[in-house]
Amino acid sequence: MPKAAATVTGARMVRPVLVALLVLVAVLLVMPLVGSASIDFRAALQGVSPHAEILFTARLPRVLVAAIAGGALAVAGLLFQALVRDSLADPYTLGVSAGSSLGAVLAICLRWHEVVGMPAVGAAALAGASAVLVLVMALASRGRRMSSFTLLLAGVTMNSLSIAVILFLHNLADFGQSFAIVRWLMGGIEAEQYRTIAALAVVVIAAVSYIFLKARTWNVLSVGDEWAEARGVPAATYLRIGFFVGSVLTALVTAFTGPIGFIGWIVPHALRLRYGADHRLLVPCAFLYGAAFLATCDTAARTVLAPTEIPVGVITAMVGGPFFLWLLGSRRRSLWL
Repeated sequence: MPKAAATVTGARMVRPVLVALLVLVAVLLVMPLVGSASIDFRAALQGVSPHAEILFTARLPRVLVAAIAGGALAVAGLLFQALVRDSLADPYTLGVSAGSSLGAVLAICLRWHEVVGMPAVGAAALAGASAVLVLVMALASRGRRMSSFTLLLAGVTMNSLSIAVILFLHNLADFGQSFAIVRWLMGGIEAEQYRTIAALAVVVIAAVSYIFLKARTWNVLSVGDEWAEARGVPAATYLRIGFFVGSVLTALVTAFTGPIGFIGWIVPHALRLRYGADHRLLVPCAFLYGAAFLATCDTAARTVLAPTEIPVGVITAMVGGPFFLWLLGSRRRSLWL
């Protein structure tokens, strides 16, 4: 009987992952074919211009970047929610994204992008996220101890400070800088070279794989620090490790795409409502559905008002806002019942 029960449990965990994988595969196959300009897929495969350039140079790389970014943000949000035991936590609540944005805004105000190019903005964004990561961990640590509550407070504090400095710099910027700052802060996906996409994918998949391998640890930590310590899990150590890995995912993605909100909150929360709190199932599903969700949102961003493009951060916010209101309403109804 125990073996049969374990088999059933395994089957119940595999089936949702397979469904999520099929959804992502379908999105990756269909979304590159969607756009304001129609293309002949067979002609594109044969290298016929302009079909090949549109598919393989403009659309497919962009869909791949969106998929990698969406999966990374969803898993980072899932991890942060487990660490601080707060369903509203995400990469933006804990200050990492705001620090990345501050670095990018500072680079724009110093006109580094005019001298070196846009990669300078991405490098500055990564540096800003790293600085906030170090500060948050320093503020949240007391000797060898660290609690999820102090981590949350430190993250929220750094988030507020970073946003305040961003607003101050924006106020001092000229018209051209102001436009560049606003455009970057809205978030957006750009087509990258395939070697760059491959390098980003390697780092993201490695981080997500580690998070998945430690899924049982996140299950215990999500109950409470004292509960984890009583079961032999060093809570402070894994709080640091988890926050570091989640911050690396967020920083890398934000350096490429700018801040894209709600992905790290919507996807994990929806999956918890559907599948429960087991991170052995949630981590792969969050990555696959997050990838499919952002790739779909980015396709909508570049096609709905074509040839004008909507920043994908606007699309995710328009989806995330109603979702939050629905969730709030459902919680109120459950309280009345």
